[in-house]
Amino acid sequence: MNQTLLHLTVSPRKTESYSRRYGQELVQSLCHANPGLQPTIRDLTSPVLPLPDEGFVEASLKPADQHTEKDKSALALSEQLIAELSAASSVVIDTPMHNFTVPASLKAWVDYIVRPNRTFKNTGSGKVGLLSNRPVFLIVACGGPVSEAAGAQTDHLTPYLRYVFQTIGITDFRSKTLDRMRRDPQRVKQADLEALQWTRQHRLLSNQVAG
Repeated sequence: MNQTLLHLTVSPRKTESYSRRYGQELVQSLCHANPGLQPTIRDLTSPVLPLPDEGFVEASLKPADQHTEKDKSALALSEQLIAELSAASSVVIDTPMHNFTVPASLKAWVDYIVRPNRTFKNTGSGKVGLLSNRPVFLIVACGGPVSEAAGAQTDHLTPYLRYVFQTIGITDFRSKTLDRMRRDPQRVKQADLEALQWTRQHRLLSNQVAG
């Protein structure tokens, strides 16, 4: 039975992007190791997602049985993105780190797929995700050092995305950050080996039911 892998690629750089390169290598490895896995690519830079507007926000706050045709139109892109995610048995996200967190294009995608009473519901004990669990693989590449050491930058990207997916019901979250990519060629060679090793560790998927 064929399953779908949703591949979100984020960097505005194309051939010079390390995150794109490592993400593509991971997708190829997953598809090779898991026969029947079919990739669906959404490049968040082409086309760029429009920012959520007033119509989307107002419609997303209404119960579904109160949606007008105007509301449905305002939610159409969100529904398309949620459908892609819901249909995927696994997800790969490759992205750079912009100003310590997610690039604007990835933040827009998050804003469209995290919706009350659609991908999560509010309860007395907090938010409960409405999507079934599946593996999410996150590969981050950044030019500077990322650590708790003095002079390094803090990673707000990874914990943020982990919390986002947890909110909508997806807790199988696996991440790899490759930092100092603009420091020297030797670091790039080391990152190539780290990415390859990480890919080999995670290339076998368990069967997950999307929904």
